[in-house]
Amino acid sequence: MRIEQLEYIAAVTQLGSLRRASEHLHVSQPALSEAVSKLEKELGVALLDRRRSGARISRAGRDLLPRIEEVLQAVAALRLAAGDQTTAIRSVRLGTVNTATSQLLFPSLRTMQQSHPGTTVEVLDMLQGEIQVGLEEGTLDLGLVNVLPGDDLPISVQSTHLLTGRPVVVLPAWHPYAAKEAVTVDDLRREPFILMRSGYVMHRLAHRLFGETLPPSCRSTDGAEMGKLMVAEGLGLTLLPAFSVSGDPLERAGSIATRPIADTDVTVSLLLLERRDPHPSAPVRALAETLTRRARTWTEQVRARAE
Repeated sequence: MRIEQLEYIAAVTQLGSLRRASEHLHVSQPALSEAVSKLEKELGVALLDRRRSGARISRAGRDLLPRIEEVLQAVAALRLAAGDQTTAIRSVRLGTVNTATSQLLFPSLRTMQQSHPGTTVEVLDMLQGEIQVGLEEGTLDLGLVNVLPGDDLPISVQSTHLLTGRPVVVLPAWHPYAAKEAVTVDDLRREPFILMRSGYVMHRLAHRLFGETLPPSCRSTDGAEMGKLMVAEGLGLTLLPAFSVSGDPLERAGSIATRPIADTDVTVSLLLLERRDPHPSAPVRALAETLTRRARTWTEQVRARAE
């Protein structure tokens, strides 16, 4: 009997299928299934109920689950007491709509490198809907998404508010609109526009502002990072939350600038999403806490500069 075999059973129970467990644990499904089969032979009991639709925990497996969890908790406590963090470390998968990278995500990753040097953090650029599905299915541990006031989130995930900011017009620093105090929606209609692809909050916001009359010249792209690069190359203007641009390398280099949108009071919030897991791993918990602390610090710095 090996510890990972017990971990596989616990994962199948938590996530509901062999496929989801294999994706979450980064183990091939055949390897996971074979390991469980060997454990079943050793114990003399069928732990999984295998059907055409997939494999789930069996009744006998559920009866043994409390004992399995006791063993896993004891092993985790032993590893912690021994200070052997390398045996407990696994990768953390974070899905992001690619926002607040310079101010929030990158500094948090640097902190994680120092506090958990053996942990691999996999950052995936995804749409908000994909992030929510990944969290529900267990293929993601954390998610960073933008929301507008009134947006609902599935009950299967828990959220932590990180940042709130106004949407701004992002434009080349040399653009004539950079001399304006604010840019109107009619101003935007006169210029080539870079529209975030459907599935991004800023796509919805653009349609809310423009109504049925989009700028005649539109280009579509994925995410804030590509949008800022296209602006810097003079391909058009775009809309992003202020926290997506403030402190960005392109802004610091003087390649792009921002201006408020006239006559709108809408805000955009950045949320940290997590699976409703009562026992998240230490690296997942650490990254979530690091992101939250960094967001709090950055907000305090912005307020201090405003004063």
